Amino acid sequence: MIRDLRTILDGWEFEPGKISVRKIIGRDGCEKIQTRIDLGVLQMECTGRPDGQRPHGCESLLEYQEQRLRAHVAASGDDQSFELSAEDCRELRHEAYLYYQRYLSLYVLEEFAGVERDTARNLRVIELCARYATAARDRSLLLAQRAYVMMMHARARAQSAIARHRPEEALQIVDDGIADLERQSTDDEGDDSWAREANTLRTMRREILERLPDDAPAKLQSELEWALAIEDYERAAELRDRLGRRGNCTSRT
Repeated sequence: MIRDLRTILDGWEFEPGKISVRKIIGRDGCEKIQTRIDLGVLQMECTGRPDGQRPHGCESLLEYQEQRLRAHVAASGDDQSFELSAEDCRELRHEAYLYYQRYLSLYVLEEFAGVERDTARNLRVIELCARYATAARDRSLLLAQRAYVMMMHARARAQSAIARHRPEEALQIVDDGIADLERQSTDDEGDDSWAREANTLRTMRREILERLPDDAPAKLQSELEWALAIEDYERAAELRDRLGRRGNCTSRT
């Protein structure tokens, strides 16, 4: 039997600094995601746990632990004595890494609904470990990744809105994401990742605004805020008038 990976990798060279992804049909007839890495290729399922396993008969370890938590609350009336051991947390972190690999690949493939699903799922893991891990180290390890996962979740939702030709909805999603990150930054002053990821969303915000028509209310509002910030009151008055006219037009239609 031929097992040499070159039969898979010939013609698909690794490019440092680039995430190279493709979809294939597996032997089971289902789509798989393949991501090129320096020593070979990662292959992942498109849904469920990326490695295709079903730990404890559940879709993932997260679902298993959440099931345990629900059973505990049903039996005791609250979650006060529910705990995750160091081994539980280690396994959950490994599983979160698998989902991280997949949502990066899905983002490159522009399958943003999958990115939204997997980032939301990893945010649940972060919160579960932060709340129930018995060791302080296990409560804090994944928290360092929360800003990045929140940013990717907002980006995926915004990209989905753009794909549906709803740029103003995308703009609102990005603004809400920035506000969430800024609130966390205030609560966690020693961690600059919140500000860094908020800046990533601000860059996306500028890109969305550039795509809008010049008379789009969201674009006019952004320009008005900038005019006020630099004390260009003549420009601000002009923009207010334009926004007012747009509002009247909208109310008549």
